[in-house]
Amino acid sequence: MTIKRISSRDNPFYKSLLKLSSTARERREAGQTLLDGAHLLRGYLDTDQKPKHLIINEQATQDAESASLLDSCADVPQTQLDDALFAQLSELKTPNGLLTLVDIPAAKVDASNAQFALLLEDIQDPGNLGSILRSAAAAGCDAVFLSHGCADAWSPRVLRAGMGGHFVLNIAESVDLLKVAATFTGKILCASLQADKSLYDSNLRGKLAFAIGNEGAGLSPALLEAAQQHFIIPMPGKVESLNAAAATAVCLFEAVRQRR
Repeated sequence: MTIKRISSRDNPFYKSLLKLSSTARERREAGQTLLDGAHLLRGYLDTDQKPKHLIINEQATQDAESASLLDSCADVPQTQLDDALFAQLSELKTPNGLLTLVDIPAAKVDASNAQFALLLEDIQDPGNLGSILRSAAAAGCDAVFLSHGCADAWSPRVLRAGMGGHFVLNIAESVDLLKVAATFTGKILCASLQADKSLYDSNLRGKLAFAIGNEGAGLSPALLEAAQQHFIIPMPGKVESLNAAAATAVCLFEAVRQRR
């Protein structure tokens, strides 16, 4: 395959990639995003999906792992950029030379069919959101519903923190969580400092969803009311709370333990 080379920042294709890398609006309108690095491409290929385009620099052709992935995608269009242009597309301090243009998949599970889900309300930190999605994928969740106030799930920072978890989850963005809660046919649980029941004394078997709130404000009163069961996460140490990603992981894997 002939590899196209771009050295001008005025190239239309390059300008479209730059917009995808930097704005959530562009990603939503195009229905596409960029995966940064060999690890994310490998995770994407492991789900039998085909990339739209591979964007590389000279470094990728010299790296054994990247070169192997490029060989496995021999039928996918490839474009090589000058190092300076490539660096503008990557948030990494040391870009690894491989970006993948992919379609953002549509969520395939609605609330009424979900079995083990997350309802995320206004999770704004990209690192937290990516970590939550990674934990959800590892725990076997089948659906994650994000409110309008959440960070963009398909941004480069969230994708990196998710470490490939995105590709095995059904992720529904910008949804009305109260409508999801009304449609969901299992029980919805949430952590609350006012609860008198421990997470570890809660029944986490069967069809359920955890509602997780904003890092600072927690869950809205309406979503708290929509949850059928509140619990507290015991913390015998001298800290007041866990961050959203850590609390979610604790909840998910207690559910995994009980459901084994």
